[in-house]
Amino acid sequence: MAYFAYTHRMSKRLQVLLPDHEFAEIKGLAERERLTVAAWVRRALDEAKRRQPGGDPAQKVAAIRAAVNYEFPSGDIATMLAEIDRGVVAGQPALPPATRRRRRSP
Repeated sequence: MAYFAYTHRMSKRLQVLLPDHEFAEIKGLAERERLTVAAWVRRALDEAKRRQPGGDPAQKVAAIRAAVNYEFPSGDIATMLAEIDRGVVAGQPALPPATRRRRRSP
């Protein structure tokens, strides 16, 4: 369970009108996580902001257009994906599976 600490002073108030059933649902979710409704909503908004793509779309398009002007060696996509799955790097054989260390008994 994560707890968020807001150490700065809140400077803006946001009022959101919800139907009673939606508020009750959010309140129940907050109670399950031992948060206030306000803290739950702030966390939900923080998570929603992180899911949004960042950066200027025009800059991203310009970078892609510039990249297509270059020619780099590449292999067959199916072969490359299979090598990635096996862990093959630069012609090196795939690494053996990791061995688990046993815990010593106390």
